[in-house]
Amino acid sequence: MNYAFMTFSTPTLRLEEVLRTAQRYGYDGVELRLDAGHAHGVEIGLSPIERQRVREAAEASGIALVCLATSLKFADPAITQTTLAEVRARLALAGDLGVPVLRVFGGGIPKGMSREAAIEHMAQTFRVAADSAAAHGVTICLETHDDWCDPRHVAAVLRAVDHPFVACNWDVMHPVRMGAASIEESFRILRPWIRHVHLHDGRFGEKLELVPIGQGIVDHRAVLRLLLEEGYTGFLSGEWINWEPYEIHLPRELAALRAMERELVAAREKGNRG
Repeated sequence: MNYAFMTFSTPTLRLEEVLRTAQRYGYDGVELRLDAGHAHGVEIGLSPIERQRVREAAEASGIALVCLATSLKFADPAITQTTLAEVRARLALAGDLGVPVLRVFGGGIPKGMSREAAIEHMAQTFRVAADSAAAHGVTICLETHDDWCDPRHVAAVLRAVDHPFVACNWDVMHPVRMGAASIEESFRILRPWIRHVHLHDGRFGEKLELVPIGQGIVDHRAVLRLLLEEGYTGFLSGEWINWEPYEIHLPRELAALRAMERELVAAREKGNRG
């Protein structure tokens, strides 16, 4: 499997430092969070020369730039034209950098708007954005998040869009924490559209408490098993926001994931021999 981390783990590091950190701990890629003031400096204001330098730096490091993570929201008709302009600018940036995925949100459904109307509106908006996505070779991935934690709702949007450059970022935690679907149910529902995956674990009282993988509510072993069985070739990206120092969690979480993967592969090979 291919593992990455989002720059919420390293918000104060410059791009070169982020890439060296990924190298140091054995990650395959990094996911750059846009529009959040992170010190990596990769934003839509970069000139063509600066974009080329970013791309060359990543290629020279051997660390893939796997996703540009945005907080653009598609459900609210009042901001649709702004959203489309912003998503096009970020698709162009991703295309220039050779980044294959742009993460977006559905966002809150406006008061008085039905779920069915929101699904139709989002599908229409994604269809408009899809041509730009295809032109840049970048897949827009709608995350299981906010008012769209239920994988059935995300699937309804993507089924209506029916475009190869509009797919899903499966955040494995949110459907579970909201009681919308188990890991197995989420995967079964979203399977045709999963192009990117977010990993993290947590416990829930009055608010979310991030915890090491294996100590919270998310069955990451099931996530890895399902993706391995599917032959998934995309990235699994750790999204750890406002947590421990990266020197603590980045090596530990990757070690836990790789240990689970090794055990699953060994069990499958043993089963095949048996």
